[in-house]
Amino acid sequence: MIGRYTLPEMGALWTEESKFGAWLKVEVEAARAMAKYNLIPAKAAETISKKAKFDIAEINRIEKETNHDVIAFTTNVSSYLGADAKYLHFGLTSSDVVDTALSYLLKQAAELIDGKIEKAQKEIQKLALKHKKTPCIGRTHGVLAEPMTVGLKFAIWFTELKRGRERFKAAAESIAVGKLSGSVGNFANVDPKIEDFVCKQLGLKPAEVSTQVIQRDRHAHFVSSIALLGSSLEKFCTEIRNLQRTEIGEIYEGFAKGQKGSSSMPHKKNPITAERICGIARVLRGYSVSAMENVVLWHERDIAHSSVERVILPDSTILIDYALQKFIELLQGLEINEKRMLENIYFRGGIVFSQRLLLKLTEKIGSREQAYKIVQNHGLAALEDGKSFRESVLKDKVVGKYLKKPEIEECFELDYYLQNVDKIFERVFGK
Repeated sequence: MIGRYTLPEMGALWTEESKFGAWLKVEVEAARAMAKYNLIPAKAAETISKKAKFDIAEINRIEKETNHDVIAFTTNVSSYLGADAKYLHFGLTSSDVVDTALSYLLKQAAELIDGKIEKAQKEIQKLALKHKKTPCIGRTHGVLAEPMTVGLKFAIWFTELKRGRERFKAAAESIAVGKLSGSVGNFANVDPKIEDFVCKQLGLKPAEVSTQVIQRDRHAHFVSSIALLGSSLEKFCTEIRNLQRTEIGEIYEGFAKGQKGSSSMPHKKNPITAERICGIARVLRGYSVSAMENVVLWHERDIAHSSVERVILPDSTILIDYALQKFIELLQGLEINEKRMLENIYFRGGIVFSQRLLLKLTEKIGSREQAYKIVQNHGLAALEDGKSFRESVLKDKVVGKYLKKPEIEECFELDYYLQNVDKIFERVFGK
């Protein structure tokens, strides 16, 4: 991933230094396990533990000749071990090291991501509670619908991100497995207890059964859960982008001192962070497709998945880490324009209160169809001719025949639409 979208801590996980460091950790723990069970001399394991190291430039030089990265790695490490080098990688195949080390790195990446999800949840909860009863207009089909609250929007975001976190944690647990089962997964050259030992040292679980590789449905699950997180962030950011539109003007991204919105139009304040997150979500969804295509390998393994994963696994974790951080910052600087929200609620004299009027009128007239026609005529006239819906209804003699003025005015009271908000919040956040 390009440096622009890479945060230092996550980026450090996916360096060559980190990758080879994880490979070396697997090799060292495997040697320790084998010494413990008398499969190699204890002295050899001690030598490997103390002296094993690597030189990235030398690994790259050797790989140009061998065209095999793990052989290049083991050749380089062996050069520091003397006679005990013969016990390095003893009984193992390349994927024993590569796949187990990859799971070890993904587990660490998942912990960073989960921490950011938790922070985002906390920021959303703060906004939800602060604006629990801040009135705003709800929209369906992009059109004014009925009054609701800003807090309810944030409560929706909170519960969706909660589900996303649960899915992600399940996927992270699924990927946190190792394997040291050999070339076709039958433990022919290494006992299963070696795998148990190494996995325990790395904080992983042994795969119940494996081929030469850990099965890629696990990785697909992991990347897909990241893509879903990205899609949720895109949903939230799309709402911010829409509400920042000039003609709506209800919620804005923070705009820093000295910031410029446009090179040509000085008046502009654009939702650039929200737009950036939306773009990132598109990339993540593409990676999820690639991850699913990696599930199918020939027989006990081929390497069609390898080139794909060198891109999508670092990139997807780096991108969601970045997107979550930017989303957290976006939430922290969010501007809520309560005045504009009220203005939009009472657009054209409060056409959004039409259902409340319909219900009252239906009860009095005894015919929903007749009541609907009366209310619709006033609503459409307000939209098309700019008349005040409220004033037109108050002047309507037919309506006046069934409803007194206080009964009509009661239909335009906001409290009616907020009466059950506390109950909803109890469901979401508890008492």
